[in-house]
Amino acid sequence: MLKEVTATRYITPLREGGSMPGLVEADDFGTYVMKFTGAGQGRKTLVAEVVCGELARRLGFRMPRLVTLHLHSVLGLGEPEQQVQDLLRSSDGTNLGMDFLSGALGYDPLAFPVSPAEAGRIVWFDAMINNVDRSWRNPNLLVHRGELWLIDHGATMIWQHNWPSAQASADRPYDASDHALARFGPDIAAAAAELAPLVTEDLLAEVTAEIPDVWLAGEPGFDTPDDLRRAYARPLLARAAVIAERITGIEEGK
Repeated sequence: MLKEVTATRYITPLREGGSMPGLVEADDFGTYVMKFTGAGQGRKTLVAEVVCGELARRLGFRMPRLVTLHLHSVLGLGEPEQQVQDLLRSSDGTNLGMDFLSGALGYDPLAFPVSPAEAGRIVWFDAMINNVDRSWRNPNLLVHRGELWLIDHGATMIWQHNWPSAQASADRPYDASDHALARFGPDIAAAAAELAPLVTEDLLAEVTAEIPDVWLAGEPGFDTPDDLRRAYARPLLARAAVIAERITGIEEGK
């Protein structure tokens, strides 16, 4: 399971994203980017962050460590901004934390070229999880100590918002024409040959086991959190096997 820590100090809001995550300190003396259950799509966004972030890590991508962050809503009583107070108050309990990469810079494709091999791995991964939020406008990539890191996977697995049509939604192709790395001739074939065999039932069971039960409880149509975990795994397993053939909008590297 993800490491559990408790937020001890709210430092500042981070206004780059629409959900307004916050920078916090925790009782393990770590500094984290905190994502709140009371923001945006709520717990489903956090589930997507965990599933896709932990899957990325196991597939060899650089991804900041994730933790569950317990928040006491009283932490926000001294905040001068009403919007921040409301967000903290509505997020009392288990939230998500991501290691803060001090000194990291937002990715700029003009300043940091990427090889076709690395671009192919990231585009293939984003296609599998149906990431609609890795465009050149908003790459959700960081450069830290000269290396590329993946962040922010809340806008993925859109099928989780309508489970009755999940399989049909998961079967759709992936248009990569707007992807932040499309210009680098992503080698999709090589990425698929390397990564697709790694995405197994056992790996997905390990990844979905990281989701806190509290974020899965009460989902209509599912009797137990484990039933819902299996529902998250099925489309990913199916997409891993075929998605390389359904990526459109780019020219692969030679």
